[in-house]
Amino acid sequence: MPGPGGPGGRPSKGHAKPKNTKQTFIRLIGYLGRSKALLAAVFLFVAISSVAGITGTYFLKGITDNILLPLIGSELTKETLMPLAKTLIKLACIYLLGVAASYSYSRIMLQVSQKTLNIIRKDLFNHMQDLPIKFFDTHTHGELMSRYTNDVDTLRECISQSFVQLVSSAVTVIGTFSMMLYLSPILTALVILVLVVAFGVIRFLGSRSAKYFRAQQKCVGEVNGYVEEFIEGQKIVKVFCHEDKAKADFKTLNENLRHAATNANTYASILMPIMGNLSYINYAAVATVGSALIVALPAGSFFAITVGTLVSFLTYTRQFFQPITQISQQFNNILVALAGAERIFEIIDTPAEEDDGYVTLVNAKKLPDGSIAECSERTGIWAWKHPHHDGTLTYTEWKGDVRFHDVTFSYDGKKDVLKNVSLYAMPGQKIAFVGSTGAGKTTITNLINRFYDVDHGKITYDGINIKKIKKSELRRSMAMVLQDTHLFTGTVRDNIAYGRLDATDEEIVAAAKLANADSFITRLPDGYNTMITGDGANLSQGQRQLLAIARAAVADPPVLILDEATSSIDTRTERLIEKGMDKLMEGRTVFVIAHRLSTVRNSDAIMVLEHGEIIERGNHDDLIAQQGKYYQLYTGQFELD
Repeated sequence: MPGPGGPGGRPSKGHAKPKNTKQTFIRLIGYLGRSKALLAAVFLFVAISSVAGITGTYFLKGITDNILLPLIGSELTKETLMPLAKTLIKLACIYLLGVAASYSYSRIMLQVSQKTLNIIRKDLFNHMQDLPIKFFDTHTHGELMSRYTNDVDTLRECISQSFVQLVSSAVTVIGTFSMMLYLSPILTALVILVLVVAFGVIRFLGSRSAKYFRAQQKCVGEVNGYVEEFIEGQKIVKVFCHEDKAKADFKTLNENLRHAATNANTYASILMPIMGNLSYINYAAVATVGSALIVALPAGSFFAITVGTLVSFLTYTRQFFQPITQISQQFNNILVALAGAERIFEIIDTPAEEDDGYVTLVNAKKLPDGSIAECSERTGIWAWKHPHHDGTLTYTEWKGDVRFHDVTFSYDGKKDVLKNVSLYAMPGQKIAFVGSTGAGKTTITNLINRFYDVDHGKITYDGINIKKIKKSELRRSMAMVLQDTHLFTGTVRDNIAYGRLDATDEEIVAAAKLANADSFITRLPDGYNTMITGDGANLSQGQRQLLAIARAAVADPPVLILDEATSSIDTRTERLIEKGMDKLMEGRTVFVIAHRLSTVRNSDAIMVLEHGEIIERGNHDDLIAQQGKYYQLYTGQFELD
């Protein structure tokens, strides 16, 4: 079902108001700055390319005034054409140098862009590994995937093309403006006047275009999230005949995307023709005023210009407006990229999961006097390493004693999901939680793993407040088998070994046998080397669950959490693995959540939850004798059977 940030729900935090565009651009420049040597080469070649174009244009003044005008009315001979030929050869060399420089900086910029995107993707992925479970509970998969696909792709286009175009245009504009000012201050003032109008247009249209491009990126994430969810849940859609509802919801999201994209591209697209027309108006005005200056002012006066000066200036005018026009042409890419970068940085800036724990888990050995000491070799004995303020260390043997002390918890800070829950699980005990949906059973297991932290009260593990234990060490000491199994792309062997990456082949096979998965694995085409793809699409739901149990078995932890671990296994298979599960649970502290009450009958203690409170506790016989809620659930189940 769609989460809080999914279709039909309120916008998720991933769609908060974007950050300042200027700050995003500066931050993006910071990523580019990691390729300083390559960027220095890019700037050098950009400068060479721009200077070549500016220098070539200045040659037109000398060619016109010193060569072409004197040739008017004179006989064309080899001697009279020789200066023109030499000048044209020099001009050709200058332009060829500019072409070579342009090719060079384009190739280098491709390397810079790919390196930069590699770093951004790595930072994004690495930071996601440090985000709390709450973040993923409030964002759809499709929305997060769009950061890696759509948003990163827009950045690639911007960095490889638009960024270098921006630098090249800036150098060209500055150089061209300097030459125009040198050739004719009066004509330059005319150009500035038109330029002021152009910048006003860019600012007016650009601000509106940026607004809609940010909205477009947001809508793309929503559409991706919606599509991804309904591809995964297509069976549910068809079972409940919600095709029309799905179409209607998608139509709304798609229409929002169309509206935002249309407005964004409308404002961005009209920039180029407006700038083009302004450049034509400017060209005509400069030609008119320049011609008037040639005719009206005598040669040698301060503001007088020559024909060659006017020819060069008119060419500079085109060169001056051309980069500005190119910037407006690239405005689309720049705005889309900045909107995408804002969304990427929004994830990177999301606070990482806090972990102020300092107690760690180490290999240990027992000394003759019964005390615990740390050792470098794997002994099968583990201990909590507890550093103190005075620099001393103490070691507590890792046993699996878990206790809740008046724990109260709320996901949203408003409604308590657990209320003053107290319970204990001594090493080797099997504790079961039963109750209706929403009673708080899964929340208890989420708190044990510190996926969420308690609001009030505390949880202790071997007598240590779990907030003092580093989260990675805490989770390493436990194994979970969830109702919703997830298998990774790889071999069966790889998926089992995910429980402990250094497990040997013998340990992997032993874990599979323990979970009763070995029999079906050996019948697969390549046995343990069979590739699993599409989250185990080539396996049945029961087989996937058996692999998840084997994955927990190979981890060999003292604490085991089974959240509806056998819900996807038929009754016959459940009986077959019961002995294996008993072996897996032997000597371990086990927390079991189950709707099949037959699976919890042999538990040391059964907790019956209702509305976040433990209303009954005891073993199976005690609770049956009480004839309370558990008795009703138990007898009701068998009546239904």
